[in-house]
Amino acid sequence: MNLRESFEEREFQELGPYAAHSRNSRGRDRYEPECDIRTVYQRDRDRILHSKAFRRMKDKTQVFLAAQGDHYRTRLTHTLEVSQIARTIARALNLNEDLTEAIALGHDLGHTPFGHSGEDALNMVHSGGFRHAEQSVRVVEVLEKEGKGLNLTWEVRNGIVTHTKGTWAATPEGRIVRMADQIAFVNHDIEDAVRAGVLDPATLPRECTAVLGETKSQRITTMINSILRSSEGDVQVGAEENEAFLALKDFMYRTVYVDRSAKKEEQKVEKVLTELYEYYLTQELTEENWLNYVKISSSQYYAYSEFKYYILSYMLYAKENYPNIYEQTMNNRALLDAFKIIEARYRAAVAQYFENLDRLEVYLNDNGIRVFHDKDMFYIGYLGYGTFEDKYYNLLENAMKAPEYVQMYNLMTK
Repeated sequence: MNLRESFEEREFQELGPYAAHSRNSRGRDRYEPECDIRTVYQRDRDRILHSKAFRRMKDKTQVFLAAQGDHYRTRLTHTLEVSQIARTIARALNLNEDLTEAIALGHDLGHTPFGHSGEDALNMVHSGGFRHAEQSVRVVEVLEKEGKGLNLTWEVRNGIVTHTKGTWAATPEGRIVRMADQIAFVNHDIEDAVRAGVLDPATLPRECTAVLGETKSQRITTMINSILRSSEGDVQVGAEENEAFLALKDFMYRTVYVDRSAKKEEQKVEKVLTELYEYYLTQELTEENWLNYVKISSSQYYAYSEFKYYILSYMLYAKENYPNIYEQTMNNRALLDAFKIIEARYRAAVAQYFENLDRLEVYLNDNGIRVFHDKDMFYIGYLGYGTFEDKYYNLLENAMKAPEYVQMYNLMTK
């Protein structure tokens, strides 16, 4: 008996009666020899973890599309939090933790950049619509490994495609991930919103926090314990906790998810993704077309952040996947000089801004506008990326007429 077979035997001895056993998997679309060490679900987890699509999630933002700082969630950190919550539940219920982890790590592989704003943008332009759960399955079945896919087991793919809405997963492990996804995103979005200044934790509905808890940790623990108490023969959450959680989720959709600070960039998201979609739909990815696109993009910059993420990220991607294109780009002196001019304009604007910063802060504070003490965060916020309370937006519009701001704006856009 090899290690894999001993693990499979241990599953039969230790897992609960409703758990999905590795040995009983419906298998893969294409036959391949079994691993001597890992079970099929352990192999699936490892394939997802080492995939390019998994690594790409690190730069995909969540609610705050242009968040400045290291502490806001990305699609990758969200995935890790979902995995942690789901594994805790699976272990406590004696379900298959390896299968649970594989589904959790893969559930958002096909998600767009820019959160659900990106998904909405693609859904509008693509004739067949766009649903990130289905795209996640397409990633693992087709797009990874140069069109070969990861050849994952049926149970993992079923858990991925059913993790949002509609039909529930066929396995209890898949149903756990769906619940863990909801628990994770509502609670970490609250924390990010508080950090961004668009949400005062004191405004959370009392009828929700009285049941679920005042802090993120308390709320997550309450939901996990409710699932553990209520899961008799199937995975489910207690009625009282579920009602409170749905009310809290509704509160977030009515406040944070429609907040102007959080949604400021949606028009840019729609423009960028629509143009990219239409471009690649009509153009072959030849070296000449790619270089032309970079030239167009670099001349239509919004600010340095867009320059960095929309241009340099493509160069890094090209370096790994299209070395010939990358080499031509790096040898294109005119193009590189254009990049340097853009960056020089940005740095000059920032330098001029900080010369005016003290006077600008006085002007804003005199008009009742709350600003961050961290000057970098204040700078981004004043350009519209950061956080102001809603009642101050009229004052902000007046502040934008200040000569210090006009001077800074002209430097940024000339």
